Amino acid sequence: MKIPVITISREYGSGGRMIGEKLAKNLGIPFYDKALILMAAKESGFSKDYIRRTEQVKSASFLYSLYMSTQVLPMSDQIFLVESKIIRDLAEKEPCVIVGRCADYVLRDWDNCMNAFIHAPVEQRIQRAKEEYGDKAANMEDFIRKQDKKRASYYNYFSQNKWGDSRQYHLAVSSSFGMEKTVGILQNAALAFEKGE
Repeated sequence: MKIPVITISREYGSGGRMIGEKLAKNLGIPFYDKALILMAAKESGFSKDYIRRTEQVKSASFLYSLYMSTQVLPMSDQIFLVESKIIRDLAEKEPCVIVGRCADYVLRDWDNCMNAFIHAPVEQRIQRAKEEYGDKAANMEDFIRKQDKKRASYYNYFSQNKWGDSRQYHLAVSSSFGMEKTVGILQNAALAFEKGE
């Protein structure tokens, strides 16, 4: 076995992106998050700003989707398909860390893939959202829960799984341990995966 492709799903404010970036650096493998937007823009011909605005929006309703099935796919669906192709191409090429974008679901048939979900207590997520992300909502807890709801809605629409359900991930880890310890847990799991343990 070799170091697996590692997918990271995460609650808003849990630090999942930073954890993924540090993990990739420690393992000496590529990290993909916002870079996927640029790749999708190049592949699709859409602007990166358009993709950024559209990629996390699911299509409207079942009736709308049914109507659109006789038309052209909604933009969010087209972008999902482009990003899914890019994710599969990256996974085929070499081990890497991929954050978000239903990567765990896109790579569900990959043998050499480790899926992690990062969560944290809401108080810590509020603090990180304020201090590190610069969020300034009047009601931060409500803001964070809405961000999670958007992620869940997007994930549940494009996959057959439920976002955050620990049974579909190899690891569900709380970043309340601290960034370094959380990275260490994932790194040890990836190295054990590599050895086939």
